[in-house]
Amino acid sequence: MNYTTKEFEQLFRANYPRMYRYAYSILRDEEEAKDAVSQVFTQVWQNKPPIAEGRETVFLLTAVRNQSLKLLRKRRPMASASPPDMPDSQYDGSADEVIAQLYSVIFDDLTEQDQRILSLHYRDNMTYQQTARRLGISPSAVNKHITKALAKIRAKLKHKQ
Repeated sequence: MNYTTKEFEQLFRANYPRMYRYAYSILRDEEEAKDAVSQVFTQVWQNKPPIAEGRETVFLLTAVRNQSLKLLRKRRPMASASPPDMPDSQYDGSADEVIAQLYSVIFDDLTEQDQRILSLHYRDNMTYQQTARRLGISPSAVNKHITKALAKIRAKLKHKQ
């Protein structure tokens, strides 16, 4: 797919947080997760693979999974293994800005309960049921907190653009 710079930037902004969380859930390392996502976006930008309209997120998440698994296979017990190069000039730090803005919204604008629920669900990969049991609330309350928190995050991030 041949993206304009603006379309690619929109694709990046819309998908980076989810891709990063997914890569982090596999790799459990912030820098490797960033590397995996950056590598995927670099490949999409350079190779312009055909992606069916409306299937971009599925394509990107699949590519992140594959890239993350590839990084896992390359891990060595020795610290001498170096991470893959990340073309910083492609993004002008925008990935770090997105993450910084996301953390800012989470920690400044969400309640502690919303933060706990998001953390359990997304970081610890707990289901709504598991999260509800852990916090002593109902699964529907978990759903309401997540829905409200994500709406607030989207609104704040959209406003910051």
